[in-house]
Amino acid sequence: MDFEVQKTLLPEGVRYLCGTDEAGRGPLAGDVYAAAVILPDGYIPSGLNDSKKLSEKKREKLFDEICENAVSFAIATATPKEIDEINILNASLLAMRRAIAALSPSPDYLLVDGNIYRGFDLPGRAVVKGDALIPAIAAASILAKVARDRSLVELDKQYPEYCFAKHKGYPTPLHRELVQKYGPSPVHRMSFLKNILK
Repeated sequence: MDFEVQKTLLPEGVRYLCGTDEAGRGPLAGDVYAAAVILPDGYIPSGLNDSKKLSEKKREKLFDEICENAVSFAIATATPKEIDEINILNASLLAMRRAIAALSPSPDYLLVDGNIYRGFDLPGRAVVKGDALIPAIAAASILAKVARDRSLVELDKQYPEYCFAKHKGYPTPLHRELVQKYGPSPVHRMSFLKNILK
């Protein structure tokens, strides 16, 4: 991962570049998480990559390193209720906006993972596969993923019958079977369960 792609995307004079990404669009349960990160100019943590390409141990190590060295970072969520009301895409964008709003200093340009740039008050653009190309987006993907996984471990303690720590809320055969057996919990996304609960 280097800054060459990033350089081609940025206008002149950007001081605080924010990368943002989400984690948890596909699961049946839990909040969708987003992180926003401003990295120091020229700084790339060793081993930084798209969170999906890293082991859990490596993600945890990078999580701490990013939090210690970032100019600013924030993690935010949108709830299952919000996901059901406005759909997962809009809830993901909402969580991103919440994370960006919590940054200090405020960024002056955004790079958002994906192909949709909508509802942001700052100049910026979407970057397809940005989590594999842009250091700040990769950093945000790690913060969001680790924070979300940790939250599912906590939910597992509240609702042990669903084995959230094992499947992290994703629609695995085990998770589907447990939803059919016990019905939905308060942290399930009801709009995601229509086919399972037929």
